[in-house]
Amino acid sequence: MRKIFNVEGMSCMHCVNAITKALNALEGVAGVSVDLKAKTVTVDFDESKVSAGAIKSQIEEQGYDVLQ
Repeated sequence: MRKIFNVEGMSCMHCVNAITKALNALEGVAGVSVDLKAKTVTVDFDESKVSAGAIKSQIEEQGYDVLQ
């Protein structure tokens, strides 16, 4: 499954790296793409292994606000 999260607070490559590393550590995440300009994080994942809620929580744990 692919889900796009609207994320506030991302401003630089450190943000991109922090979110990418944190999400890739989750079992079931197959790919992460961060777009600073659009303020989005696109995640490809296996719903049988990880939920969208768990991904959202992981982004928030990195200090960013997920809108939705």
